Amino acid sequence: MNAQTERLLIAGPAGALECAIDTPATAPRGAAVLCHPHPQHGGTMDNKVVQTLARAFVQLGYRAVRFNFRGIGGSEGAWDEGRGEVDDALAVIAAIRDPALPLALGGFSFGAYVATQAAARLPAEARAERLVLVGPAVVNFAAAPVSQDTLLIHGEADDVVPLSAVLDWARPQALPVTVVPGAGHFFHGQLGLLKQLITGAWHR
Repeated sequence: MNAQTERLLIAGPAGALECAIDTPATAPRGAAVLCHPHPQHGGTMDNKVVQTLARAFVQLGYRAVRFNFRGIGGSEGAWDEGRGEVDDALAVIAAIRDPALPLALGGFSFGAYVATQAAARLPAEARAERLVLVGPAVVNFAAAPVSQDTLLIHGEADDVVPLSAVLDWARPQALPVTVVPGAGHFFHGQLGLLKQLITGAWHR
């Protein structure tokens, strides 16, 4: 993301996982683990939406941790249909979190599905402070229920995950959805607005 981005490998369940960490200028107030879109459709930790999530969390004072799922970039292993990818996220969380500081989880598209499942599998005493889900893949993957303070942002004109499907998923949870008028799945031309929505809503 910038010259100060730290790149490292951590041990994952299917081999090493490639990570990129961006740190705020002051002492971090927590860590945010961010999950990228579908690995079989070009998704990587350098996706523009995931980088926008990272910038937002650094501005909020968090260490932002992006990583490549198994089989992508420098990460070992192979695609596991969404199951092993949740295990990858949990391995990254275990490796980077400071038990004394809050943990946030975020994800875009397939990565948002992974974030919901990872959050659901954390023990109660170590659960995430809050989630940010952008364009969550709720059609082809079984996203887990989330808490009502989850920040869910979706594009009105999303042609990959229809807004109607996200509303159907959110409705039984009484989960508010922030809809960006005219935005497609990748928020082209609206990444600045996406970042503002995250930083503006996080502490409400």
